[in-house]
Amino acid sequence: MVFGLKPSRSREDDKDGWVDEKPDGPTAGHAGGMLSALFLLIFAIAIIIPWTVADSARQNTQVESQALVEAYWAAGDLATADSGTVRAGLRDYARFVADTEWTSLARGHLDDAGWARLDGLRASIDGFAYTDKDQKAAQDRVDTQLQAVYEARRQRAVDAQAGLPVGVLWLTVVTGIIIAVFPFLAGARPRGIVWLPWVVMVGCLMIGVFLVFAIDQAFTGPLGVGPDAYRTALQEFARIP
Repeated sequence: MVFGLKPSRSREDDKDGWVDEKPDGPTAGHAGGMLSALFLLIFAIAIIIPWTVADSARQNTQVESQALVEAYWAAGDLATADSGTVRAGLRDYARFVADTEWTSLARGHLDDAGWARLDGLRASIDGFAYTDKDQKAAQDRVDTQLQAVYEARRQRAVDAQAGLPVGVLWLTVVTGIIIAVFPFLAGARPRGIVWLPWVVMVGCLMIGVFLVFAIDQAFTGPLGVGPDAYRTALQEFARIP
């Protein structure tokens, strides 16, 4: 024996652990464990980040709609003609967001017509000149709530553009496929009822990948944020005297 070198081993030494040719051997087990860990890591990233964005977007729509309601209340203390103008503008904006703008949000951007409606309403409010202190205070309250609407709308524009990189989405798909076919690559040949666990695993993988794509965009898909907050605001407008 040459110093520092081990003698070569033959296939007869398999029992000593030198050669791993079994489908359920340590090599396949280690590779399968690493692949599973990689998929879970990618899956966690692909679910947690969009879910956080969607939850924030949902809360932001509540903030915007509540500011619209508060502005509607405050507008009741304006001069009669001005109150009707402001309230009509608030109803028009909320209805536009709920019925029309949500289609643009699904494509990742806001509708410029929404900005035009909001800018026109703000210009009208800034144009009111009151000497009565109560009406002036009401004008200030309306303007404050309208600023909150602007802030929430800007955040909605950011949320609409947020999404996972395409590479993460497809990496989730690729790793899921590899995990599904890995047992066969490792030499497994299931028969009969043994196919059932594999079918269950593939079904779970498909559900997981579907969830990743379903929640990727905050305002679209089966799990996306809807315009419910604005429809609720319109209902509240109707009951405000």
